[in-house]
Amino acid sequence: MGRRIGLLLGAAALLVLAVAASLAIGARPIPLGDVLSALFHPDGSETAVIVHDLRIPRTVVGLAVGPALAVAGLVMQALTRNPLAEPRILGISAGASTGVVLAIAVFGIGTLAGWIWFALLGALAAGAIVFTLGLRLGTGASSPITLALTGAAVDACLGAVIYTLLSTSTRTFDQFRFWAVGSLSGRGLDLVVQAAPILLLGLVSAIAAARGLDGLALGDEVAVGLGHRIALVRTSAAIAAVTLTGAAVALAGPIAFVGLAVPHAARALSARLKTGTSHALLLPLSALMGGVLVLVADTVGRVIAPPGEVPAGVLTALVGAPLLIALTRRNRLVAA
Repeated sequence: MGRRIGLLLGAAALLVLAVAASLAIGARPIPLGDVLSALFHPDGSETAVIVHDLRIPRTVVGLAVGPALAVAGLVMQALTRNPLAEPRILGISAGASTGVVLAIAVFGIGTLAGWIWFALLGALAAGAIVFTLGLRLGTGASSPITLALTGAAVDACLGAVIYTLLSTSTRTFDQFRFWAVGSLSGRGLDLVVQAAPILLLGLVSAIAAARGLDGLALGDEVAVGLGHRIALVRTSAAIAAVTLTGAAVALAGPIAFVGLAVPHAARALSARLKTGTSHALLLPLSALMGGVLVLVADTVGRVIAPPGEVPAGVLTALVGAPLLIALTRRNRLVAA
């Protein structure tokens, strides 16, 4: 128990440092003392405006998106028993992207505040289709495989719809590409407030499914023998995966590798410290590490190519890919 608490406290300390860096580092560096002064005594100065109007909103968005994607990836890997599963595996990211494309092409909506609900509805619809078809077509041990294959098929189908709409409308393509790169820039706190109920539903569902996911990792028969209601566990886990991914993608666009790399990093770290790999530990650990990864990627992206910025989604892919390869080479890629 002591090691588990120490591990979580260590991850929480890293997240605090990432938040401090996100508030202090940017095109105009601000000493941490001035950041704290602006936080608690806003005086209308340029520093206070930068901290309150620019850096706090994107930091809060990062704190929402990173943990959501990481927890969603962890749940998906356990649900599908596929260590390569991530938010795209159930077609949810493609569903959110389809919703945004339809909002632009069909309804002429051109703002993030207008897109967020279309992205959420698209993600929820795609997740519902995949989950319903996957569990209906597959039974017993074949359910996880069927679920993953159904998700891949829906992802490909929706991808074709997206590219068809984008190829026929230059205006739609121009607006969609700014959302599709995956960025925390330009997102306001109002968007987080809109997505908060969906994020809360997803987190509660993931926590409710945690013990059952431990049982499912041992197989359906063992899970039933341990007293888990596997249909209920799968439903709760699917709701968590769909809602968390949908809300995160709606907020920041598709941010790659967080849902894939962070759960594996959490498992590897937990195994190295011999704290066990129960989902009651991995859920909060993945959430903390997901927040760290997204905030660090966003912060580095602000200063790596001045005077412009590199979107967080690009940097998470650049960092996540070698991290996953390194974990694989060290045989730390633990099957979900």
